[in-house]
Amino acid sequence: MTQNSSSEWIDRLARFGYAAKGIVYALVGVLAVQAAFTGGGKTTDTKGALQTIISQPFGQILLTLVAIGLFGYVLWRFVEAIVDPEHHGSDAKGIGKRIGYAISGIIYGALALTAVGMVSGSQSTGGGGTSTQGWTARLMSQPFGRWLVGVVGAIVVGVGFYHFYKAFTAKFRKKLKVREMSLKEEKWAVRIAKFGLVARGVVFVIIGFFLLQAAYQSDASEARGLAGVLDTLLRQPYGPWLMGLLALGLVAYGIYMGVQARYRRIIAPNIDPGEAVSAGQ
Repeated sequence: MTQNSSSEWIDRLARFGYAAKGIVYALVGVLAVQAAFTGGGKTTDTKGALQTIISQPFGQILLTLVAIGLFGYVLWRFVEAIVDPEHHGSDAKGIGKRIGYAISGIIYGALALTAVGMVSGSQSTGGGGTSTQGWTARLMSQPFGRWLVGVVGAIVVGVGFYHFYKAFTAKFRKKLKVREMSLKEEKWAVRIAKFGLVARGVVFVIIGFFLLQAAYQSDASEARGLAGVLDTLLRQPYGPWLMGLLALGLVAYGIYMGVQARYRRIIAPNIDPGEAVSAGQ
């Protein structure tokens, strides 16, 4: 396979990956909106979204496509981390971003393997329990476990605030081929992206807060994942409205991933970033 054809496959798989990730988050949001306002749906996480997909007609085929897309996203994340096609460099900021890409690749790799397990029947599609509490308990059992959980919690909160930063600065526009959009499409794409990024930032901040609380109380049961965040909001005063608003934000984030799938500049490893920007313009 030539280098150009390899780059084309990376481009296609990365776009397929963004689309698959968008479907998962949009489905989590839609189910939560239904739970908040119609009495149907459910509060769930990304694994729960996979369970919902496979329970539909032709579910195995649909989930297989999502799994392939997630593996494409994982491939792109590791290309970003290892090859550094966008030339973030090897200074502290660049290394931090590339480590973040690698961690993202590992997380979505695990989700992709979960999807494969559901399709093959090697993994149950029933209620999975509290995986966040499970790994928190395992981490807590290590030497200096409380401190480790606290550090993870602080990092997760930081990731949440970084999402706020991305939303309010709208720097994500630099990675989109905005010249291929109409003015109306660009305006709505930016608005939806900002809403989605803020919603996902809120999720990260709340998850991080629960991890800090788990570390402080030395109690892994205090930890919460995405489904736990939605459940917690639902139990608050005006809970359905709070959770519904956050759920709509997750739907917006899913749509933003769809925008990325269509309009993101995927910089192939053998292309200089300056050349890619010029081509995208």
